[in-house]
Amino acid sequence: MLYPLSYEGLREQGPESPGPLNTLTSIQAVGAAAEPADTRLADMKEDTTVQRGTGSYFPNLRSKRAYFGAWAQLSVVQYFVAEAAVIEAWAGPTPYDRRIGLISDLGAIHCGVFHDRNVCSPLHLLMNASFVVQGLGLLMGALLLNSALLRIAAHPGIRVSQAGDGKLWLAGTAVRILTGAAGIGTVIVGLVPEDVGSPWHFTGAVMFFLSGGAALVVLGILWRPHTPISWFVLACGLVCLAALTAGGITAMDVPEPGSLERLMGYPVTIGFSAAGLVIAQRVRQERKAARAQARATQA
Repeated sequence: MLYPLSYEGLREQGPESPGPLNTLTSIQAVGAAAEPADTRLADMKEDTTVQRGTGSYFPNLRSKRAYFGAWAQLSVVQYFVAEAAVIEAWAGPTPYDRRIGLISDLGAIHCGVFHDRNVCSPLHLLMNASFVVQGLGLLMGALLLNSALLRIAAHPGIRVSQAGDGKLWLAGTAVRILTGAAGIGTVIVGLVPEDVGSPWHFTGAVMFFLSGGAALVVLGILWRPHTPISWFVLACGLVCLAALTAGGITAMDVPEPGSLERLMGYPVTIGFSAAGLVIAQRVRQERKAARAQARATQA
C-alpha cells in the first residue's frame, strides 16, 4: 500500500508569489507520475526528511537504520526462549518454580545455597548471554530509532516539527535515553551474575526495571494518536513500575517473589518487543512500496 504524501510550502516565497505554495502529491497508482526532485534526492539519504518553510518534515520510513533498529528492539523476545531452556536444564534439589525462583538464579554460576535459596543452573552461560543480547538489542534500538520515528510510531504520512513541539521532542528523546539505560542495566546483569559478590548485579536489575518501565509509559502516551497498541505498551510500563514499587516496599519478602519479579521484567521485554514489531512492519511496508515504485519507474 502506498500512502499519500503532502508537500506544503516546499518552494520559498518570492516577489512574484503572493503566498506559500500548497500542493498535494498523491501516489495512488504505480507509474502515475514521476516523483518530485526533492523526494528522489531525499530517498537517497539514510535519514531523509522533506523540509517545509515552517521546519516540519516527513520522517524517512525507508531507511535501513530504522529497519535494523526496529528488528534489534524486537529481538529482545529471544529472552523467553533462553529462559525456558535454562529452566528445563535446572539441576537444583527441587524443580525450578517461576513463582518462587528469582530470574537471576538462572544465571548463578555456582551450585549451592544463595540467600536461603538452593540454586544450580548448568546453563547459566546461556542465561547470562541472553541478558547481554537483550541489553544490546535495546541499546541498538535506542541508537538507531530516532526521536521522530518514535514519536509517531513510524506512522506514514505524519509530519513532525521540531519548532513548537519541544515537549514532544523531549519525550521522544527521553524514550531513547531510558531505553538505552534499560539496555545497559540488563547487560550488567548478564556480565555480573548474582553470586559473584558484586552490588552491580542489583544495580543493573533496577536500571532495567525502572528505566524500561518508564520508557514504555512515555512511549505509550506518545503513541496514543498513532496506533491502538499504545494502550498495550502503556499498560506494560505501568505493570512493571507498580510491581517494582511493591518489590521495593516489601523488600521482595512475599509468598511468591518469582512472580513479583516477573511482573517487573516480563512486561518490559513484551512491551519493547511489541513496539519493535509495530515499527518493523511499518518500515517494511514503506520499503516494499518504494521498491515497487522504483521498478515501475524503470519499466
